[in-house]
Amino acid sequence: MRLDDLQESDNVDDLRGSGGGGGGGGRGMAMGGGTLVLLLVVYLLGGDPRALLSSMQGSGPAPGPRVEQRELTPQQKETDTFVKKILKSTEGVWQDEFSKMGKTYEVPRLELFSDSVRSGCGDASSQMGPFYCPADRKVYIDLTFFDELDQRFGAAGDFARAYVIAHEVGHHVQNLLGISEQVSEAERRGSKAQANQLSVRLELQADFLAGMWARKGQEKFNFLQDGDIEEGIRAANAIGDDTLQKETQGRVVPDSFTHGTSAQRVKWFKLGYQSDHFDPNNNTFQAKDL
Repeated sequence: MRLDDLQESDNVDDLRGSGGGGGGGGRGMAMGGGTLVLLLVVYLLGGDPRALLSSMQGSGPAPGPRVEQRELTPQQKETDTFVKKILKSTEGVWQDEFSKMGKTYEVPRLELFSDSVRSGCGDASSQMGPFYCPADRKVYIDLTFFDELDQRFGAAGDFARAYVIAHEVGHHVQNLLGISEQVSEAERRGSKAQANQLSVRLELQADFLAGMWARKGQEKFNFLQDGDIEEGIRAANAIGDDTLQKETQGRVVPDSFTHGTSAQRVKWFKLGYQSDHFDPNNNTFQAKDL
């Protein structure tokens, strides 16, 4: 990818090495022995220790300064710059597209973390892979996933990494347009099998939006080089449900799919790349189309 002319987004937070206990950016409250004893007493008397903790955090002293970040290696700094530039490109593309729809695009924040993180959707470990939390409108990435993408999934390349970011930003687009809530409501009303299918549709739509970002980004920034789209296709193919299930459990269980097969993910990424616009009023894929 040609990224030299791209600006960096200001909406990236680096939580790595911040001393925050794997989340919360260093805002957690340290508990001494007396605090633990008090919480235990409250629990034994039938009270809610969480309520006590909340009140203690609210009335306690202001949190101290954030622990200074550790020094990053040149390679880590290069990856950070890459992430910021890709996020900035998504901001430009989706601001334009929302404007065409008569809407205002609210940019997401992206948090870099190590091992685990506390998000608006709860605690999460890096084993989950990159994810988007609609509750706080943030994308979360442990950058070691990029190494896994290279080494485990055989999907090396800068565009493969960019595709991952664009996919998660696609979930933010769905959230802003109300699509995610529509799907969540339908999942609550349906069976487990129906919920899985709806999850698959949502993920494939995010792949479609990632493909559309690539097309619009190329028109706006001219950042693609030969082989980039093929890198994205390899990444989409490598992380399909059927491929991952074969690797981890030796068999494929379609009823447990959440993201779609490799062929489906490649198909919808390609369709997005070929699309000139996105119609939020036609936002659900029919089962026959998957």
